[in-house]
Amino acid sequence: MAAFLKMNIITCLLTKFRGQFVGEDAYGNKYYQDKRVRDNGKHRRWVIYKGEVEASKVPPKWHAWLHYVIDTPPSTNTIAYQWEKPHRRNLTGTKFAYKPRGWAQTGVINVMPDYESWKPE
Repeated sequence: MAAFLKMNIITCLLTKFRGQFVGEDAYGNKYYQDKRVRDNGKHRRWVIYKGEVEASKVPPKWHAWLHYVIDTPPSTNTIAYQWEKPHRRNLTGTKFAYKPRGWAQTGVINVMPDYESWKPE
């Protein structure tokens, strides 16, 4: 019920009364679809995030299901290829963000010691 408290009231009501649970990913995000079929013949689909609401936390196969690229939920279709890597959310803005070689953290500003900016004459 704690997840419902973080949602807005419309999403909470929609999920409670018209939502049909479809599956859950490895990160605890829960996926739903509307019990009713819309005019275009499709069910409305949505995700309830576990913790922080961050779109990059949705794994690629679930993203494909949410956007009607595939029809069956990934929980029922779990083909894994050898070249697939585990999904990671976008780490930009966190302490785990990628920084190229040569960058050093000094206080708040990142500086590159061997870089000299261009100055117009």
